[in-house]
Amino acid sequence: MDWQPLASLQVIRQRARLYQQVRAFFQDRGCLEVETPLLLPATNNDANTHSIEVYRQRARHFLQTSPEFTMKRLLAAGSDSIYQICHAFREGETGNRHNSEFSLLEWYRIGFDYHQLMDEIELLLRSLEQRECTFTRITYHQLFRHHLELDIDKISLTDLRQVCDDRVEGSQALDLDFNQCLDLLLGMVITSTMRGYQFVYDYPIAQASLARAKAEDANLAERFELFHDGLELANGFSELTDAGQQRARFEADNAMRKVRGLPLYPIDEKLLAALEAGLPECAGVAMGLDRLLMVLLDLDSIEQVLSFTD
Repeated sequence: MDWQPLASLQVIRQRARLYQQVRAFFQDRGCLEVETPLLLPATNNDANTHSIEVYRQRARHFLQTSPEFTMKRLLAAGSDSIYQICHAFREGETGNRHNSEFSLLEWYRIGFDYHQLMDEIELLLRSLEQRECTFTRITYHQLFRHHLELDIDKISLTDLRQVCDDRVEGSQALDLDFNQCLDLLLGMVITSTMRGYQFVYDYPIAQASLARAKAEDANLAERFELFHDGLELANGFSELTDAGQQRARFEADNAMRKVRGLPLYPIDEKLLAALEAGLPECAGVAMGLDRLLMVLLDLDSIEQVLSFTD
């Protein structure tokens, strides 16, 4: 029986060093390290996120896909800016870049918007990198125009499905809705051509269930993702603070889950109560630490940075 760790001891030591550097960075910037539960009776309702269900005392619970909801409850309670290093879980995520259990760095900055948070990510990564690195930023709409010559505000679903069929073999695009088509093209076509650290920002509001809408264009959300050579590292946004809007989005997410034949998830009433009590204006981001370690050490498989998967 093979009982040895997947990652080398050198990589395991590099992970420990990374965590020390991350903690020092946030301590210097006045952020409080916190810890929140991984097993809860509610979870993220997003139709593109699949939680692992666990029964606790015969009651349905979920391993958390991120600590977002409980961290926001801390923010509403007056914690000020906070960060957390923890494990998170997603059903069905396997492959060279995915594992169903993964390490996550998540932080929230009071008084920041998403552009200020992107600035802080650059500072963090420059402090971690052992080489010169550059960062570029491009809007979601510009990304599709630049790589595929698509105007996603004008193209019809029929034509977008045809683009998927033309560019992605076996796409079965007739079964996909508009945003699923965009996700497919981003994941299967565009990311393979991306180089270096690149922020993609101003996503369609339909792809940002927890982000604040842009004041000047309610069809866009103050959301960004960070990629390195096409590998997604982080997802962040200016946080939605309105409880009524958040409830409506959760309900819309569950409606989409029903359309797609996915299990419905209970709405997190404690998060909504925290928003009602008052979530301060802030921005937050989740960064995959396993993937970040892959980038920093120039490795191409997530198993090379994991101690064990079973």
